[in-house]
Amino acid sequence: MSRVRGFVRTNSLSLVFGGLFLAALIGQAFAGLAEYNNQQITDGLATVSFGRYVTSADFAVDVTENWQSEYLQFLLYIVLTVWLVQRGSPESKPLDNAGRESDEEQKVGAYAGPDSPRWARVGGWRTKLFSSSLGLVMGSVFLACWLVQSVAGWSTFNEDQLRQLQDPVSWLSYVGSADFWSRSLQNWQSEFLAVGSMAVLSIYLRERGSPESKPVGTSHDATGVEG
Repeated sequence: MSRVRGFVRTNSLSLVFGGLFLAALIGQAFAGLAEYNNQQITDGLATVSFGRYVTSADFAVDVTENWQSEYLQFLLYIVLTVWLVQRGSPESKPLDNAGRESDEEQKVGAYAGPDSPRWARVGGWRTKLFSSSLGLVMGSVFLACWLVQSVAGWSTFNEDQLRQLQDPVSWLSYVGSADFWSRSLQNWQSEFLAVGSMAVLSIYLRERGSPESKPVGTSHDATGVEG
């Protein structure tokens, strides 16, 4: 029992966010089903079951358009903060530390410690790949979500076209359409605003005990300092 409690305590952040994610996803599924069936009734069409809805293109496009914007946000943040800095923000590296940094600073190759990940110690292509692995995975997930969103959105768009007795469009035509970019950009702009706000507000505001905040008494000008 103590082992279980220890696991929960040392993994509490990921467990809580995992639980919140599942709760929100299930809630979205039920709310989306109700909205979808209301539209079906309005259009004089048959309602669908929960199972059919969560495997439909409508649900897939609603989910993945949010996922891809989130992973785009993190991809850009991970990559841009290598080179760009923000004076006074704990979300930034120190002002004189921009760039990829030296092997010694990054503890790779000959500078790796005994507890360093194996791919950080071996050198060569494996260390280079591992050195960019976070951005590569985030970028891959973003592209995968973007692709699923585009295909699912294309399917739902053509369903609407057929209901209105209009010709369906090709995938390429849909990807270049206002419908697709409206869905994408309305999510992207909110993510960019949130990240930018966090970087700037954390210069002047504090949250005691949070690693996303500077210590309460730290100067506004202190950069790259976390609580």
